[in-house]
Amino acid sequence: MNIRANILLRVYLAFGLIVLFAFAVLLRLGDVQFIQGHKWKAMADSLSTKEFDIEAARGNIYSVDGSLLATSVPEYELRMDMLAGGIQKKEVFDTKVDSLAMKLSQFFGDKSAKDYSRFLRKARQDSSRYVLIKRKVTYQDLKIIRKFPLFNIGKYTGGLMAIQQNKRILPFKDLAQRTIGYLNENVKNPVGLEGAYGNYINGESGKQIMQRISGGVWIPVNNEAEVAPKDGADIISTIDINMQDLAQSALKEGLIRSKAHHGAVIVMEVATGEVRAVANYTRVEEGVYKENFNYAIAGNQDPGSTFKLASYMALLEDKMVDTNTLIGTENYRLPGGHTIKDSHGSVGTVTVKKAFEQSSNSAVAQLINKHYGNDPIRFTNHLYDWHLNEKMKLQISGEAQPVVKNPKTNKSWNKNMTLPQMAYGYEMQLTPLKLLSFYNAVANNGKYLAPIFVKEIRRLGNPIEQFKARVINDKICSDETLSKIKSMLEGVVLNGSGKLIVYNPLYNIAGKTGTAQVADDNLGYKAKKQYQASFVGYFPAEKPKYSMIVVINDPIGEYYGALVSGPVFRKIADRIYASDVTMYNSVKQNMVGNTTAPEAKAGQSKATKQVYNAFGIKALYAAKSEYFNSADTSNGIAYEESTPTKGVMPNIKGMGLKDAMYLVGNAGLKARVKGSGKVINQSILPGSRIGKGLLVEIELN
Repeated sequence: MNIRANILLRVYLAFGLIVLFAFAVLLRLGDVQFIQGHKWKAMADSLSTKEFDIEAARGNIYSVDGSLLATSVPEYELRMDMLAGGIQKKEVFDTKVDSLAMKLSQFFGDKSAKDYSRFLRKARQDSSRYVLIKRKVTYQDLKIIRKFPLFNIGKYTGGLMAIQQNKRILPFKDLAQRTIGYLNENVKNPVGLEGAYGNYINGESGKQIMQRISGGVWIPVNNEAEVAPKDGADIISTIDINMQDLAQSALKEGLIRSKAHHGAVIVMEVATGEVRAVANYTRVEEGVYKENFNYAIAGNQDPGSTFKLASYMALLEDKMVDTNTLIGTENYRLPGGHTIKDSHGSVGTVTVKKAFEQSSNSAVAQLINKHYGNDPIRFTNHLYDWHLNEKMKLQISGEAQPVVKNPKTNKSWNKNMTLPQMAYGYEMQLTPLKLLSFYNAVANNGKYLAPIFVKEIRRLGNPIEQFKARVINDKICSDETLSKIKSMLEGVVLNGSGKLIVYNPLYNIAGKTGTAQVADDNLGYKAKKQYQASFVGYFPAEKPKYSMIVVINDPIGEYYGALVSGPVFRKIADRIYASDVTMYNSVKQNMVGNTTAPEAKAGQSKATKQVYNAFGIKALYAAKSEYFNSADTSNGIAYEESTPTKGVMPNIKGMGLKDAMYLVGNAGLKARVKGSGKVINQSILPGSRIGKGLLVEIELN
């Protein structure tokens, strides 16, 4: 054999071996793909599963009266597995897919039946395992959809997959929205009760096994979780939904009337420190206000004249002055040249009580500078002893740090100006809630409480934690000082700056007006003048139950506290007072001269009994007839039977027109009616024989 033939033989042999190997590979691929495919697919699926967390339903937030402020409702994303066990057979799918398409079209109304049919058939052709049908489907809708063709074959085999998601809703929409708050992963600081009590409300996540399919999509292996999530606990807040509604509507009305930029209202129960309402509004466009920022707890600004309460309390406590001490209200010139004057003009030389009632800046600046000018730390020590410089450690986050200067630690302390300006609420920063809490301490006989927003946490209806207001200071001042301060606060409304707007003759309000010029960022007070108008107080003055503050910023036109914030305070206080009988249960009851039971119209017995029972009136029912007349007796009210008899004229005297016409019509009579009220006369006497079609004249009065 020559060399060429030897080489060709070897080539053919090598090529043959390669062909045989390729053929063997193809055979093996076919075996794996078609014969052992199910085995390896199942193994692949088992290796492509993963355990995922399932979000728990968050707990509810309730108002103090049991109204639902925030809750979680299930919302579903509907998807379909086109290769589910019950619809794998082509004839099953083809027979019912058009019926399903028609049902989906009718129910959702977003596509025609043909479009749905085309969509479903295309998904089936593509062997899709996780086709999106609809998002944001309610549980009630889901119950109906489960009965649709194909979907009703079986819970796991009909192809329908309902992916539950929890949606947070506020039944009262914007009521107390900022206080309720929200929990958002994109927001670093928690907001409101939702954020502060997230650990309780969130609950415990469940576990569900998910399977990865082509395209990297994860689908649930089962429609139910392997480990069920544990729902969150419920929060019982201190908010009263009716007071909240009242506070928000009154504040918004006041802001619109004043064309102000923003404002806040807080209502608090005196004895408990429980916040009943918090309203905050910011102008977003002309005449439109929204709750974008919680000014009540985070809005730090100069309080203005409302701070004079603390100044006079210090003076009285140190016995520097008494309420009858005389003081001039003329312009007061400071050593550095600055002049303090009253915008409404001097009222001459008056008592300390009168100066407070008329909100004289000049008077309080003189008094503080005169008695504490050589020892300002003595004055600021009072403020620090009252903890006005400290946060109140509220249950919700966002509280601003108060700013109260003292000559030792503040480099900005001006020896000529800081002390007298602090006297009437400048060169410091306090939030509305901080200031209200101080006034609430006066109403609470000196007990200074940190306000609370949450009373209780419950799980499955059982309390697991309860809260009471923390006592900041057991007694802010002596009873003697407290009595004088209360009298001065009442005087503001009875005789002073709040008399024309806030005074109500039906009950007494104690409080203080406040007007402060607000610095315009870094431009100071000399830029465009902006004002903060406020009124803070409590009611009823003799036995305080609620304290309240109203703060309105940057009003256009009138800017005095009494004129801008006073009407809002008065409106809210009046409505609360009118709706709470415990505040006026001492009102004298005057009995009217006629104390007999009220007269009732004759007529249907069922309606009459219902009315008398509702009023707790004793009645003697001597008849069981459907209709009767009534007559007064010494023992109550006795009813005379008035049973209609066929062919006999019924007694309709004393009845209302509705009952009288019913009986006359049933007797076959025609009626002519004159007057209004109850029947006093009928032209056919009761008991007379009658026939159909007769005319009866009915006179009412």
